[in-house]
Amino acid sequence: MKHHTHKRDFAVNARLPLMMGLAVLIGLLATGAAFVLLGLIHLCTNLFFYGTFSFAERSPALNNLGGWVVVIPVVGGLIVGLMARFGSEKIRGHGIPEAIEAILFGKSRMSLKVAVLKPLSSGVAIGSGGPFGAEGPIIMTGGALGSLIGQCVSLTSAERKTLLVAGATAGMTAVFGTPVAAVLLAVELLLFEWRPRSLLPVALACAVAGFARILIFGSEPLFAMQTAMPGATALLSCLVAGLLSGALAAGLSLALYKTEDTFARLRIHWMWWPALAGVVIGIGGLLEPRALGVGYDVIDDLLHQHIAMQVALALLAVKAVMWVVALGSGTSGGVLAPLLMLGAGLGVVLSPILPGGDPTLWPLVCMAATLGATLGAPLTAIVFAFGVTHDANAFLPLLAATLAAHGFVAVTMRRSIMTEKIARRGHHIFREYGVDPLERHHVDEVMTVDPVAIDATMSVRDVMAGPFGAAQQWRAYPVVADGAVLGVVDRAAMLAIQERVGGDGLDRPVGAALEPRDLAVALPQETCRQVATRLASRGLERVVVVEDLTSLRLLGLITRSDLLKPSASHFDEEHKRERFWMKRSYAMAQKSE
Repeated sequence: MKHHTHKRDFAVNARLPLMMGLAVLIGLLATGAAFVLLGLIHLCTNLFFYGTFSFAERSPALNNLGGWVVVIPVVGGLIVGLMARFGSEKIRGHGIPEAIEAILFGKSRMSLKVAVLKPLSSGVAIGSGGPFGAEGPIIMTGGALGSLIGQCVSLTSAERKTLLVAGATAGMTAVFGTPVAAVLLAVELLLFEWRPRSLLPVALACAVAGFARILIFGSEPLFAMQTAMPGATALLSCLVAGLLSGALAAGLSLALYKTEDTFARLRIHWMWWPALAGVVIGIGGLLEPRALGVGYDVIDDLLHQHIAMQVALALLAVKAVMWVVALGSGTSGGVLAPLLMLGAGLGVVLSPILPGGDPTLWPLVCMAATLGATLGAPLTAIVFAFGVTHDANAFLPLLAATLAAHGFVAVTMRRSIMTEKIARRGHHIFREYGVDPLERHHVDEVMTVDPVAIDATMSVRDVMAGPFGAAQQWRAYPVVADGAVLGVVDRAAMLAIQERVGGDGLDRPVGAALEPRDLAVALPQETCRQVATRLASRGLERVVVVEDLTSLRLLGLITRSDLLKPSASHFDEEHKRERFWMKRSYAMAQKSE
């Protein structure tokens, strides 16, 4: 029908081609940044643990330093503390909360200093044995690159946010080779909206990073594996694994922020905290050398059940303590790799107990469930687990366990590890979001049609005696000439006109007495959200609805009260409980009698 032709599924955005072009550039730059970061980690590992200038990938666990290994993380922590103190405090922590904070409260502006210092400090922290992953720093670094490019072009804050998220997720893609999971991370954690204007550039940046990664790192999955298809009896095992993974995620989050509180009570400057944490890391590395560094090789061994349970338990206990203390001290590093290791370790412990599936299935399932519950991003974790293993048989167990873990954390914890730090800075983030009721309805659905209007030829005196006289019906009236709107007047506006023209001027036509000003109008095809924003930005209570901006032919009037109608309908949908089946049965019984 003709009157519905203006309604679309998505808003039109003429700047989308520009954003897509910038997204391609950001995807390439973020991949380069990931390459540089991993190179820095390898270089620092070789310098700290082997005394050689080399970019070759070597595990810090193979060092021959003996007791001197305790000193290395302390030196690394001291360097990181100095960089944060005299460089930028924003390089502290694991990066994702800082990116969220910049998006929601900093107009998506990040500095060049962060883009340079974050990978450098993370390379030092991880290369000196820090029990972190590279993904948090590259998310922060990629986000900073996207933000910087956005600051070089005339963009809105919303458009800059898109580029920041595009850089962050492209960086994650480059490290792990999981472009779809990176896009889901953007949707679940960073964008806070579901719109083509943001989703398409972010997805394109991830796709570009995914293809570019193949040229640098190859196309093989990080932890290639293939489990057997689980039986129907595995459902209960998945739920148990999910609940235990959720409990692990909650415990790690609580332990982390208790540790942060402990460091905050120390009477020394935070610059020294990473060095103090380095003592714990060094002792842990002396007890369990494989707990040092990123540990992708350890994760692979856990997933393939190449580590005995007793060894795995000791390793994971040490890793958990090292990671909680190190991250709680503000040392720069990521959370994904440690969570993958700890979750996989839980699966190793549960694999002899849980029936219904391949024993190697449970480390993978618990790894994803722990990750999803900790981040508050279950879909990201499910697809991420597939992306790093290419194990399609595990999809169903991953779905059941990860959602069980997410449900456990959603019920038992107020905030996730991603949002707790931001909340402690005075900013609360509400993670639930849906379609805005004002976005679902258009102006022509809620406006007052054919409102009472004042003819522009009426005198000011007649207007004050008639529409604004003792029998006044409406608070405001449009002023029209030959069907075209000249303005909108209320009693206050008419009193101002009366005072301005005075005496003989009261016989002037009201259209001629109106002060020329920018007329605020609405179009019938606009959403209620667009009009609500216009009213708020201009401090208005109402606007006229016109056919088009050329003719300005009056169609209706929309007020702030009209804009409450969609919210009232939404309230009924959310809170009004009805039981139609019982009503129908009762009505049928009454009719039969």
